Amino acid sequence: MLKLLNESYRIEHLRGGHPPKLSVLDRLVIMLSYYRDYRTMENIAFEYGVAKSTVCECVKWVENILIKSGEFSLPKKRELVRDTEIEVVLVDATECEIERPKKNSGNLTREKRKSTR
Repeated sequence: MLKLLNESYRIEHLRGGHPPKLSVLDRLVIMLSYYRDYRTMENIAFEYGVAKSTVCECVKWVENILIKSGEFSLPKKRELVRDTEIEVVLVDATECEIERPKKNSGNLTREKRKSTR
């Protein structure tokens, strides 16, 4: 995975330019920690000392390269369904009585409304 990302980075930056703040390995670790640990982008950005938008760009960059390569893909939905056993979950949705206050209009305390003028 890292070799693929390094090769793609080298091809994109043949002319040189400003060196990135995050290495290719850091970008990969950011993407993996984002998906593995379900951490927020703000949390990851704080840890690496970069902006949230930089983390978002890193995740998208790594995703796009891995998708274009075709080497790292998730199994199709039909393949997942074949391998899993279907469990039935029943939900008890019968009606339950809700206790309501009794009609005691004589016992209510009434408050005078005050004008706010």
